[in-house]
Amino acid sequence: MKKRSHAVILMTMMFLAGNTMSQDTELTTLKGSKRAVTESSLHPVLNMVSTNLHYGKANANLSGYRKAAFGPQAGLSFQAGITPRFSMVSQLYFVVKGGKLEANNPLTGDKSSLRLYTLEMPLLARFHFGKFYLNAGPAMAYNAGGSRKTDEGKTALSFNKSGRSSFKRMDAGVQVGAGYMFNVKQKRLALDIRYTHGLRNISNEGEMFNRYLNVSLYIFKPWKTNPLEWKSSHAK
Repeated sequence: MKKRSHAVILMTMMFLAGNTMSQDTELTTLKGSKRAVTESSLHPVLNMVSTNLHYGKANANLSGYRKAAFGPQAGLSFQAGITPRFSMVSQLYFVVKGGKLEANNPLTGDKSSLRLYTLEMPLLARFHFGKFYLNAGPAMAYNAGGSRKTDEGKTALSFNKSGRSSFKRMDAGVQVGAGYMFNVKQKRLALDIRYTHGLRNISNEGEMFNRYLNVSLYIFKPWKTNPLEWKSSHAK
């Protein structure tokens, strides 16, 4: 199942890249002029987040028991257009992360599901190739709460630094991905595919890292003027 979903994502990105090859390599605005574009989005229209938890090299035998969990993601996005081919993107959103373990696993034995309610803020460098773009950059996160569900019931997660079976509030990782822009009247839609690789151990007892993949559809509204655009002194 995992291989099939990864294949679908790879084919989608190849299709988007193929379409881009036949287009101008400058970012084109709604009016047809070529310039850097600054735009903002209040929330994603559509978002699918598939999250999972990795338990480190010491628990590699859990790979056959781990299952992905799906959760919502919504927030704000701002693209600061610097040049027609380069932008900086900052975002702030709420996302539900987590993962599942099947029964009889060597770590807990019981079937369990863990959820983390997180505020995340990535800062991405965005490289434009026509309507196609690539993203990469760091992401900081704050775990505001969470829950664990087992056969015995649902309990809230502990974030006590000195307690066993507790979790850390702060998380950090890197994000990489790609997207495609569609012009729709006076607004633009962005299909964004992104992978987040957690680098910080969020468990106070063992090893646990957040990893997740999300496919989003954002509505953007370009600014009429762009005060952030870098203009060469030799530009006409």
